[in-house]
Amino acid sequence: MARSPFLKSVEDFMRVQRYSRRTIDSYLYWIRLFILFCGKRHPSELGDDDIKRYLTFLATERNVSAGTQALALNAVIFLKTKFLGQTVGDLSGFNRSQRQRKLPVVLTTGEVSALLSRLDGHLYLMAALLYGSGLRRIELVRLRVKDIDFDYRQIRVMYGKGGKHRLVTLAEELLPLLRDQVKMVEVLFSRDTAVEGYAGVWLPDALARKYPSAPFDLGWHYLFPASRLSVDPESGRLRRHHFDEHNLNKVVKKAAQEAGIRKGVTCHTLRHSFATHLLQSGVDIRTVQQQLGHTDVKTTEIYTHVLKQGAQGVRSPLSGMLSVSRIKEG
Repeated sequence: MARSPFLKSVEDFMRVQRYSRRTIDSYLYWIRLFILFCGKRHPSELGDDDIKRYLTFLATERNVSAGTQALALNAVIFLKTKFLGQTVGDLSGFNRSQRQRKLPVVLTTGEVSALLSRLDGHLYLMAALLYGSGLRRIELVRLRVKDIDFDYRQIRVMYGKGGKHRLVTLAEELLPLLRDQVKMVEVLFSRDTAVEGYAGVWLPDALARKYPSAPFDLGWHYLFPASRLSVDPESGRLRRHHFDEHNLNKVVKKAAQEAGIRKGVTCHTLRHSFATHLLQSGVDIRTVQQQLGHTDVKTTEIYTHVLKQGAQGVRSPLSGMLSVSRIKEG
């Protein structure tokens, strides 16, 4: 979608400041909506009351979640303070979103096994890592060859949510498949380097400056590469990007349907299942928090809430009152 000259200047500013592509697109969306909400007035003319009205509109009319409302607020504050160099006062008067966070969809171990059985090759490996290591979808597709620690059976997640790094567990059973995957990447790497104009793998600007030879180092190449070379839209250089994260979601959903799973399954469902099954097996919540990369343990506690309900916690008063035969007769 074509951007207005003003939004284009915001985008250019964010790129110079080394913001990620995802953050840039997200912020621009909420900034654009803010400008439209305020009748297309220039943001430099808008004040605290306009911001509060916008946030209230998002909560009451758009019915966004508390997290989405906070994201929109961050985008507007960035616009006013970082880009325009203005100050923002007290914004405590807006209506905060009351929409509660959805409870996670969790699969049983049998359902996970059935889902994985519908996949093979690198698609199986990707889904198995989502569940076996609790990775976010974007974290998985951004893995580099060097991020797999075969000796200590762990994965280095670099620049995860919030730009944080962490170590996560790695199932020993996946090591042979991962070695095969690295060999496949090596074959592609050999082919790509022979292509005229190949510029190596993409790296954030700071890393590219620090390690100038890294774009042509196998270890920095994506563990799950795209099927073909493409031109980087920002630099115009020929590269091989990582596997498309949206296609991965389609793969997981299709596998779940073929397995006869009627729950709403996405890539994140496998991460939810990872956390829940760890807690079921007796792993303490702080360890699960670290594995998931949650800043606040309260975010992790949602999985204990799931476990304490139903058969795992509260026994229905109906249980034991009616016999199985009586229920069948009905």
